Amino acid sequence: MKVLMVSKALVVGAYQRKLEEIAAQPEVQLTCVVPPSWRLEGRDQPLERAYLRGYRLRVEPIRFNGSFHLFYFPTLGRVLREERPDLLHVDEEPYNLATFLAFLSARRGGAAPIFFTWQNLLHRYPPPFVWMERWVLRTARYALLGNQEAGRVLAAKGYRGPSRVVPQFGVDPRVFTPGPARARARVIGYVGRLVEEKGVGDLLEAVAGLSGDWELRLVGSGPLAAAIPARATALGIGPRVTLAGAIPSTQMPEALRALDLLVLPSRTRPNWKEQFGRALVEAMACGVPVVGSSSGEIPHVIGDAGLVVPEGDVQALRQALGRLLEDADLRRALAAAGRQRVLAHFTQQRIAQQTVEVYREVAGARA
Repeated sequence: MKVLMVSKALVVGAYQRKLEEIAAQPEVQLTCVVPPSWRLEGRDQPLERAYLRGYRLRVEPIRFNGSFHLFYFPTLGRVLREERPDLLHVDEEPYNLATFLAFLSARRGGAAPIFFTWQNLLHRYPPPFVWMERWVLRTARYALLGNQEAGRVLAAKGYRGPSRVVPQFGVDPRVFTPGPARARARVIGYVGRLVEEKGVGDLLEAVAGLSGDWELRLVGSGPLAAAIPARATALGIGPRVTLAGAIPSTQMPEALRALDLLVLPSRTRPNWKEQFGRALVEAMACGVPVVGSSSGEIPHVIGDAGLVVPEGDVQALRQALGRLLEDADLRRALAAAGRQRVLAHFTQQRIAQQTVEVYREVAGARA
């Protein structure tokens, strides 16, 4: 079975481990198309070449780099003619121009097309995006869902084909490993975009009410970065808050092992709610206890392996953080439970196995 995957997300080196696991399946011959870089919020993420065994990586140009809805691969039609895949896996939302054009090329070349979606809120798009989305939903042989609510959204939009919840990427538990146990907790961590909807403001207010010796370390970049120092100073915690900036994906395991607990206090907005929370599973794999809000997919990701608080509830968040800082036994129990939950559900190998099961189902239906 020849599979062509198209994904801008796979410029991130750590994510490429899934491709090695997919390619390890004997019946799969995998080629992946990626751009030279992807621009997100003004920052260019160049292609990282980290895990390249067993499959072919094709770097193809894109147009409108950084425009989520409008970017596309102008050479994809030629690539499909050269590769002649049985299945085209477009790692993009069904309403994007890139998906629509890829599906058109797949139809001409005879490849069975599937797509991936994170969308967990029902949005109605203006023309031409709504027209492209409707055609993709009619044409798709399968839909991969990043979270529980995405299936309900697709059903509301008229999709009647098969689907399955398979997170886009897992983690490599041989890379994301626990560090030495520490009897005393001090470093509270946040990893992600520095934006309002991620609950960074709630986190600053929550830690401002904590007693004892602690430090808040924020790893990431975003529009709030410039305002955070002043806000921390106004709350009287300026010296305790560190902005570590964005780091390469290959450095993330070391950064996580330096934390005593990780927090993802996302807040739902009219046009967004947490779609997964990748930092959670990476921290859990590293044996770092996690605290998350009730936004979107977070409770499903954490399960019973961490603490979940109502989104926007600063007092509940403060209490959860204080409890973890003070209770070494609870930290050890959640660290072990988090690691086991990742091994059971969120490794790259497990995600790859589920993805290949979808490939087999599509190939069987096509036959």
